[in-house]
Amino acid sequence: MTADPGTDHRIIFVTGPSGAGRTTAIRVLEDLGYEGIDNIPLSLVPRLIEGEPLGRPIALGLDVRNRDFNATALIELIDTLTRDPRVSLDVLYLDCAPSVLIRRFSETRRRHPLAPAETPAQGVEREIDLLAPIRVRADHLIDTTELNQHDLKAEVAGLFDTSATGRLSVSVQSFSYKRGVLRGVDMIFDCRFLANPHWVPELRLLDGRDPRVEAFVRADPRFAEFFRKLQDLLLFLLPAHLEEGKAHLSIGFGCTGGQHRSVAIAELVGNALAEAGWPVSKRHRELERRAATGLPDAMRVADA
Repeated sequence: MTADPGTDHRIIFVTGPSGAGRTTAIRVLEDLGYEGIDNIPLSLVPRLIEGEPLGRPIALGLDVRNRDFNATALIELIDTLTRDPRVSLDVLYLDCAPSVLIRRFSETRRRHPLAPAETPAQGVEREIDLLAPIRVRADHLIDTTELNQHDLKAEVAGLFDTSATGRLSVSVQSFSYKRGVLRGVDMIFDCRFLANPHWVPELRLLDGRDPRVEAFVRADPRFAEFFRKLQDLLLFLLPAHLEEGKAHLSIGFGCTGGQHRSVAIAELVGNALAEAGWPVSKRHRELERRAATGLPDAMRVADA
């Protein structure tokens, strides 16, 4: 894999809670031709792009064991590199259910880096809270709760190995315009012209992944032509970007609250592209944000 045209450095940040599979992911990327560097201090990362390009992409493992790690500094670093025209940056977040992380630490009898003299459960809870802002900011999220090492290797390779399939990986994401547009995406489509399920009482607390919300969105008279033209456009553009050497394409869909219309369209587009043979990952920023903050369903009414 090579860096995108016009950039000198292709970088993947690999992060997530301890025990979620970061080390395995780094090894997979090394097998794919990446230069793997684990636990590099954040303050040293900018130096990697000051010298001559390595000629191969870089995978950096970043977690709480890094000497100067903190979530604010990492987000600032992500924003800085995203704006740098020399850099093509992706953030891969390895996630996992807390109960499984606790079990993994108990089975290996390892001490948690954030709770060396306490129980693993206390360390897991602290780390998940610490990493919550980075999880939301990630370009790719892999939940390893139900994955073994072979499954995880396949997931990582599917996202970042374009040489084997001759395909670039595609990230389809939804977001709320209230909270600001997505950063680092290649193209954005506004879905606010579609009828809003928020104003239907029985749909208000649901989200765009629910078949009832999808059916409502599909029933808009403008949907069919919009979706057909959108699908035709993307299926035309993806091979063109691949021919230009691009390794990853990120597509954003926005609506007012990021709960109904944008989620439904992102799901439908992601499924259509996957059926056409493109490796696709799907993210829903606002749904993940609400899940991370533990808001009850009755408070998840943001699509007005």
